[in-house]
Amino acid sequence: MSMPFIPKRIVVTAYPKMPQAFSEAEAMTAYLKEKGIDAPCDSLYNEDLRKRVKKGDFDMLIAVGGDGGVLRAGHLCAPCGVPILGVNLGRLGFLIQIERNEWRGYFEKLFNGEAWIENRMMLRAEHIRAGESLGSSNALNEVVVARGQTLRPVRLTASVDGRQLASYVADGLIASTATGSTAYALAAGGPILPPELRNILLVPIAPHLSVDRAVVLSEGSSVSIVVKGENSVLSVDGQPPTPLMEDDQVKVTAADVTAQFVRFGDPGYFYRNITAHMNENSLGFPR
Repeated sequence: MSMPFIPKRIVVTAYPKMPQAFSEAEAMTAYLKEKGIDAPCDSLYNEDLRKRVKKGDFDMLIAVGGDGGVLRAGHLCAPCGVPILGVNLGRLGFLIQIERNEWRGYFEKLFNGEAWIENRMMLRAEHIRAGESLGSSNALNEVVVARGQTLRPVRLTASVDGRQLASYVADGLIASTATGSTAYALAAGGPILPPELRNILLVPIAPHLSVDRAVVLSEGSSVSIVVKGENSVLSVDGQPPTPLMEDDQVKVTAADVTAQFVRFGDPGYFYRNITAHMNENSLGFPR
């Protein structure tokens, strides 16, 4: 566990896909004002606010919404080293420790020095065609190469550090972080990894007469997924898919940035959280 964390420059963001997030975020801003902290409040997608986050104007971002909002906040905050405090208004909240009716008590703990920072590894996905990079992006949960709108499985090969690992005939292949092990990878039958692990998890989706086991790789591994055939797509953390062509390569490595989350209590919070969700028998994956 890291040293106690007490922020001084806070910004409150609301996930625009949840209208109720704005009223809750405004209540937080009013609460912080009573504490002598003038925290701006706006949509997570407000461009001026995003520029201020990237410029280093804040030392903590409060993300009000659900797991989807926290994912988007992670993409914004990780490159500039800004920790995220999530408040859950959604259904599951695998990434979030605080529920809607609990934030006042947790804010008191925050200013009493009872919070700590948890670091979570991210992935970097690079799309390569004929040796040329077509772009890259970071993932907090997962990188997915999968079939597009057709119902036919796709043919893929996966190599690790230049050596072929396996060939797949499947609906797709997930490259996941430990954070993403409770997301799409879990729905596809993968194992649950402790969030502090820095591993790359490979999980096939509905494999047909091919390798059906998940593989856990070390942080330093370089994974290459090559498409054999048409009608496949690349999606990073559930973002709109990018069409792939035959022989396109998706290179997955550990990102050079880390997502930081504000946590309370002992690290066992993760297992209490996951157990509660399992008992609800309502597993889904964060978007």
